Amino acid sequence: MTEKILRSNIENSVRVHNQLAEACLPAMIAAANALVSAYRSGHKSIFFGNGGSASDAQHLAGEFLGRYLRERRPLPAVALAENTSAMTAIANDYGYDQVYSRQIQALGVPGDVAVGISTSGNSANVVEAILCARKMGLYTIGLTGASGGRMRGLVDTLIAVPSGETPRIQECHILVGHALCDAVEEAVAKSPIFSGIHAEVKS
Repeated sequence: MTEKILRSNIENSVRVHNQLAEACLPAMIAAANALVSAYRSGHKSIFFGNGGSASDAQHLAGEFLGRYLRERRPLPAVALAENTSAMTAIANDYGYDQVYSRQIQALGVPGDVAVGISTSGNSANVVEAILCARKMGLYTIGLTGASGGRMRGLVDTLIAVPSGETPRIQECHILVGHALCDAVEEAVAKSPIFSGIHAEVKS
């Protein structure tokens, strides 16, 4: 029984991964281009999600702040779930659905890229943050499952993993995130403005 469960998880994950390029490649290209454009103009990326998606947001922001595969200057990225004091204060005073949108209001500027991660596409706080980001002139990217949920039609670019199973969606979100890191890093590493350690960043 244990072997059957383990094998089934691997086979199901491989199946969805094999469908990912066909289903999501155009959206991934659009997302990569948006991130490259933002970084080339001195802007930043802002990541947010709940639970495992919050961990994914921190993971991907960390790849930009540190490095993925290539030596280059750090790229400005923020994971909004990292500030637990802000999260709990905003949740207590305004409600949990405002924990990300209020931070977007404080930290986001037009030209930044907001990346909302939600397997269902329906997380209220992620949707509120996307709506806020759109109003403020940020480019918005959504990482969801197949349906896209409420985020479908709200974001500039939707990367909807072709699955309705949360574990398979989350596994593909990290693959998508890593692929975006690779594409962005390759593009910006060739630009002279990214060859040094210091660069001006809009805040």
